Amino acid sequence: MITIYGRANSINVIKALWCAEELGTEYERLDAGMAFGVVDTPEYRALNPNGRIPSLRHGEVALWESNAICRYLCLLHGGDARGLYPTTPGARASVERWLDWQLSTLSPAERDLFWGMVRTAPASRDMAAVDRAVANSAACWAILDARLGDGRAFLDGEAFTLADLVLGCFARRWFGPEVRVAGMPDFPALSAWYARLGERPGFRRWVAPPLT
Repeated sequence: MITIYGRANSINVIKALWCAEELGTEYERLDAGMAFGVVDTPEYRALNPNGRIPSLRHGEVALWESNAICRYLCLLHGGDARGLYPTTPGARASVERWLDWQLSTLSPAERDLFWGMVRTAPASRDMAAVDRAVANSAACWAILDARLGDGRAFLDGEAFTLADLVLGCFARRWFGPEVRVAGMPDFPALSAWYARLGERPGFRRWVAPPLT
């Protein structure tokens, strides 16, 4: 049995859970992080020395880093056959490019938007930081809107891939009513893509619930 450690309101845990759902992977999830604790115990630090979530255990395999966990699930359970994690060099590299971009560019840009609007009490918000995050995030989403504006259904064509899954988790933050503030631009192609993601059962189960 695959065990995924992490609370269900963590975006990085959500990536792994949605990926498992797409693949039909059997797994158990154990709460960990923030109010649940666990991550500072010696047992957990032996699994993940960073004390972060998610982590995965599967027999002798122990993994941390959400994108690596998603890759592992795809390799283990036929992500290539489903088109989720293609095997041809160009297609695989394109997926990997978007996963790296999420880590290096999108996440830092949007962090203060989510934390400022969702995990900070209204009276304590730094709205200047939120406004900067809106501008920085918008610059990132404009890249995807342009990418999708040529009529493609998903980021790399007509097939839903791991790139759509990972970036779709972050798009939930951008489009969510919990974070909407004045000045957030509309992105028609991005919005249509996001609506397509919303039709997937794994999205509805793990990504769509309210941000907390």
